[in-house]
Amino acid sequence: MKDKTSINRKSNTGAVERETKVHDREGDIMAIATRDVVSIPPSKSIKDTAKVMMEHEFRRLPITDPGSGKLLGIVTVMDILDFFGGGKKFNIIEKKYQDNFLAAINEPVKEIMTRDLISVSNKASIGDTIEAMLSNQLGAIPIIDADEKLAGIVTERDIALSLAGVAGKDIVQDYMTTKVFNTTPGTSLGDACKIMVRNGLRRIPIVGGEADISKAAKKLLGILTSTDVIRFFNAKELFDHLNSNLATDVLDQTKISDIMVKEPITVEPTMTIGELCELFSENNIGGVPVIKNDKVIGIITERDILNAVKRY
Repeated sequence: MKDKTSINRKSNTGAVERETKVHDREGDIMAIATRDVVSIPPSKSIKDTAKVMMEHEFRRLPITDPGSGKLLGIVTVMDILDFFGGGKKFNIIEKKYQDNFLAAINEPVKEIMTRDLISVSNKASIGDTIEAMLSNQLGAIPIIDADEKLAGIVTERDIALSLAGVAGKDIVQDYMTTKVFNTTPGTSLGDACKIMVRNGLRRIPIVGGEADISKAAKKLLGILTSTDVIRFFNAKELFDHLNSNLATDVLDQTKISDIMVKEPITVEPTMTIGELCELFSENNIGGVPVIKNDKVIGIITERDILNAVKRY
């Protein structure tokens, strides 16, 4: 099929130097997608699903039928945060299991997976895939073949890193989010999950440490990500020290200062997008706070990079 849109640029962005193209050719998405996809059956427990996520450092897992290989749904770290107390899926713990955390985590993952999911064909273009991800605020999108079997998956990171050279010389402040949700180190884990799920946040800066309240609201002490929360719930120490089976014991008594990353990677607003992508790739991260004069002035993520690439 003839190109509808093709942008060819060779950009030198310091550590990133590559020739990049943004295509609308049919099937281009498979060139950057992961084809050997790790998937799980709908019967796998929520506990074991979280374990698989941490073992592979995934933020989502497709759910497939063991017999046919057809895509049934997807589960993300945000679904698990929702289950752990951030949203409506907490009803499984609170109502079905009367707050018995240890019993509830053995529920099959099909109870919390997203069933009405959005996917793209293995014939889709990169441009159409970017549009689908941005318009639906998706961090990844499964790819299916003509038989509705899982053919691959593509993430924000896959696209951002493969096409970063297109916007490589643009700078962080052009695309960062300036409306930053944050919280303090004394916030309970349960409340942090609620903040993240209700606002669709995969990471939240932790601020404070100043006597002056106006300054405390900007001074960065750490960061909490959805992956940090899942890792905590996978930790053997958590189960060894539970005083009861109650979810409220875990969610209310654990403070985010206990599990947050205390020396997070940060960037300045003048860093180029090319340098930022190199930083993301080297550290296997998807977002960082933006700092100026030791204060948080924004946050930039892989999704913001997609928006940068889309302009071209």
